[in-house]
Amino acid sequence: MKKTVTDFLLVENKQLNKDNFQLLLQSPQPFSDIYPGQFINVEIKEATEIFLRRPFSVLDVDYNQQTITLLVKILGRGSKKLTEAIAGQTINAIFPLGKSFTLPDKSDRILLIGGGSGVAPILFLAKICGLNPSNVNVLIGARSASDHIDVSSYLNFGQFFFTTEDGSLGEKGYVTNHPVFCEQLNKFNKIYTCGPDLMMKAIGRTAIKKNIFCEVSLENMMACGFGVCLCCVEDTKTGHKCVCTDGPVFNVNDLKW
Repeated sequence: MKKTVTDFLLVENKQLNKDNFQLLLQSPQPFSDIYPGQFINVEIKEATEIFLRRPFSVLDVDYNQQTITLLVKILGRGSKKLTEAIAGQTINAIFPLGKSFTLPDKSDRILLIGGGSGVAPILFLAKICGLNPSNVNVLIGARSASDHIDVSSYLNFGQFFFTTEDGSLGEKGYVTNHPVFCEQLNKFNKIYTCGPDLMMKAIGRTAIKKNIFCEVSLENMMACGFGVCLCCVEDTKTGHKCVCTDGPVFNVNDLKW
């Protein structure tokens, strides 16, 4: 897949909650298809002390408007600097990078599970998977209600469920405690997930036990995006793989989990 280096116009920088921002980037020219699970590498021009680009999952794409929407969670200096950008600025990015989720078949019954900034590719997949919403269940977890982002524009693409560790929204506990995962998992034939490592490992191990197809989008530290720096290596059953090029999406059966 052809990779492009583009100077995007930042159309909007919208704060969603304390740590999450939604950036709307517009390209000066049409671009090739981007799929859920792929990412873009953004240059942080305003911070001279930050040399490496930062990877961000794609939340949405509008090919007619030539826009890409990113969900940016403040995790360090690079992401914080990006959230301080203002509309009208130019943001340089390389895209699309990495391998995407395997798009489901029309007859599939899928469970999408997201946590933290991992909700971005999950919501994107819910939107473009093309399934009847009754066959799409979306389970999203966060620490509290204030940590959840607004997903109202996605509610038509599936049946949504929420968890919070403090019980302030939806089911109290983790996504793995929710009845749709604990009690109804057998009604799904495919699971897709992105989020904290421990969450994905718990989901992946359960999927393996129950022999359910499951793909995870790993969030290893990716410095270069091209498999050169070897910062994001993951141990798999066929050897060490670079998450930025061989992933970030992997089938759980290929990982040493």
